[in-house]
This record gives sequence, structure tokens and C-alpha cells, in this order.
Amino acid sequence: MPKDLVPSQRGRSLTARQFLHLADVPPEAEWLANITNPQTRRAYQNDLKEFMGFANIITPEELRAVTRAHMIAWRKDLEFGKLAPSTIRRKLAALSALFDYLCERNAVVGNPVDGVKRPKANGNEGSTPALGDAQAYLLLEAPDSETLKGLRDRAILAVLLYHGLRREELCRLLVKDIQSREGATHFRVTGKGDKIRYVPVHADAQRRIDAYLKMAGHGSDLTGPLFRPLVNTRTPEKLDRPLDPASIYRNVVRHYALEAGITGEVKGLCVHSLRATAATNALTNRADIAKVQEWLGHANVSTTRLYDRRKNRPEDSPTFHVKYGS
Repeated sequence: MPKDLVPSQRGRSLTARQFLHLADVPPEAEWLANITNPQTRRAYQNDLKEFMGFANIITPEELRAVTRAHMIAWRKDLEFGKLAPSTIRRKLAALSALFDYLCERNAVVGNPVDGVKRPKANGNEGSTPALGDAQAYLLLEAPDSETLKGLRDRAILAVLLYHGLRREELCRLLVKDIQSREGATHFRVTGKGDKIRYVPVHADAQRRIDAYLKMAGHGSDLTGPLFRPLVNTRTPEKLDRPLDPASIYRNVVRHYALEAGITGEVKGLCVHSLRATAATNALTNRADIAKVQEWLGHANVSTTRLYDRRKNRPEDSPTFHVKYGS
């Protein structure tokens, strides 16, 4: 037997039964398992279950008999349920991704979602509300600058508003992810699909992070999370874990937006609003849209264009050119 085919002696070997079981895993299950982002995987899994329920499909193998007519019937059913066009597009995209994978594995001869007309998306701008400059400043200054929680939250808000990071990306930052590259400090950001990008750190954010780490005392723990909980009710001695992404909205963004009095002004405010604010502000101040695309970690520039509101600035509206009387 060739040396490179000799069974490894390290670790635990698969039993014959385990080997055969893994060999029988259908490609449909492989597709789901290969989606690394847990939120995306959960959403796509729910979309797949919904379609299988609609089509009365019991086993994954039955998916291979699906035709374009089945997909059109499902799209019509979704439209009848008055779902948002963006939701219908996402559900069709989930099934399209699955069938693309099945095509790669030679499990089907074509993708039945191809050619299925999808609802038009809003090509002008996204629905996520962005903050104005004054509102963003109020939010940045809302946390107390004298307490550890306040310093941590001031740094968190700065990272979100100056760099447009997703909340999951922020929570995954390690201390060592603050790196010097070509003489400038950068964040090493792990984005969707575990893609790495480097984002220069804004000077104000750097000052806030330095102040937080100085009081928190974990600046030398390079492999530990940058932003950590202050209280752990289950195991109080263990605070060296990352923040829960869900808590970023509840305990940081919403909390300080209420304090600053901007929740009443900005309907639908969420963590993504800070990402939209950063992108909109950068584009308004003449940042190159291709650079903004890379900065945000967008796979397609069309997504970045949703944040480009330069043509729809309120101050440029014909409304303010209407005059009556003297």
C-alpha cells in the first residue's frame, strides 16, 4: 500500500458502519452543512422545509424531481401570502443555491429556479433607516465615559458607526485582530463565509478602544475576544467570552438610542442602521463606491448601491423650491 494511503494512527478512526453512513449522506444535507454562517443556515433550512411542505416532499431525494413548474407554483403561493418581495427573493435564492450545488454534484441536470421570474427589488435605496450626522453624534456620546460599561459601549458604537461592521463581525473580533499594516492600524474582520478583510481603524474609534482596554485590563490577552460581557450570571468568574450578537441591539444600540432620544425620530432603528449610516455617510462624503463595497464586505456592488442616497438628499428635493405668494 502506498505510504500516503496508510491509515492514520492519530485520533479515533471511523468504524466501518460510520464510514458507510457518511458515504450515504445525501448532497442536500451536505449543502446545508457547508453553510458556515449559522443565521444563513437556519434561514435557508427553514426556506427548504417550507418548500418541501408545499410540494409534499418527504425525502431529500425527491427534490431531484422538482421542475420549474413546481417553483413557479411556489412563488405564486408566496405572493398569495402577501410576503414582502425581498422575502420571496430570498426564499427563491435559497432554493437556487441548493440546486446549483446539486448540479455541481451531478445529482440533477439543471437548476429549476433558473428562469423563474423574481419580484423586483427596490433598486433605489434600502429599507434600513440611516441616522443623520447629528443623531449619530448623539449616539456616540451617549455612554458614560467614566465607567467600564460606558467605555466598552462607546468603543462598540464607534466600531459600528465608523467602520460599518455587522454585529456578528464585531462580536468575533479578537484583541489580536487590531493589527498594524503599512503603518496604519487595521481591524482584521471575519465576514460572511469566513472571508477576511482588513479595515483601517478610525482615530476616534482607536482612542475609545484604547480607553476601554486600559480600564478592562485584557489588552494583553491577544487570543481573547476584544469586547466582553461585564457580568456573567451563570459563571461569574468567566468573562473572557465574546458578546452575544443579540445583546448588541438590546443592551447597546437600543439602550443608548433611548437615552439620546432618537428612537422616536428613527422608525425601525436596528443595529444594521449603524451599518447603513456608515455606508451612507461615506458615500455622501465622496468615497468611491467600489471601495465602500470592499469595506463593507459586499459580494456585489448592487447591494452597496442600496446605501447610496446621494440622489435623494432631502435638501435637494424640489419640495424646497416650491414658493407661493411674495
